Amino acid sequence: MVPEELFSLALGLVPPWLVEHVTFSVEEKRLDLNINFPKGSRFACPVCGEGCPVHDTRDHTWRHMDFFQHEAYLHARVPRVKCPEHGVHQIPVPWAREGSHFTLLFEALIMTLVREMPVLTVARLVGETDTLLWRVIDHYVHEARTRVDMAHVHAVGVDETSSRRGHDFITLFVDLNARRLLFATPGKDAKTFEKFSADLQ
Repeated sequence: MVPEELFSLALGLVPPWLVEHVTFSVEEKRLDLNINFPKGSRFACPVCGEGCPVHDTRDHTWRHMDFFQHEAYLHARVPRVKCPEHGVHQIPVPWAREGSHFTLLFEALIMTLVREMPVLTVARLVGETDTLLWRVIDHYVHEARTRVDMAHVHAVGVDETSSRRGHDFITLFVDLNARRLLFATPGKDAKTFEKFSADLQ
């Protein structure tokens, strides 16, 4: 099995996607995987799901999980399809969410690590800026919070704590029955209750 086929399998790519070319640099400690698709390939319209021809492509690069101690990057021409009914739309790629600089697996690694250590420590560990990591965290926290069901919350406890040395306080609202955090916000005055009330609705 050639390396391109092996990496296609490892990434879980399905036709028409395939790893076309692999570049490995020992000196730069870097692995680059170039993903492509055969000429004439059709992709599903993001609106209706019908197979449509490629209108044009745009080059994108994503940071992937390290290959042992080597940084790994995926490169691909991401197509926009031309649907006769819905016009031109960029298709989503199966290995990354739209607008992200990272693959889904790399984002999963980030979210796993930040549960156990400070974001800045994780940023140094993976060799990325904490700003980029915060964007990933904000996305998934917001997504998770939209799925939180507070319909069965009957008893709420409120407490304030110092977020760091000094007088920077945060107020915590906790579901006393389920023993889970419902909401946290900077401050310790009545406005924190207004914020929680708005979030609850």
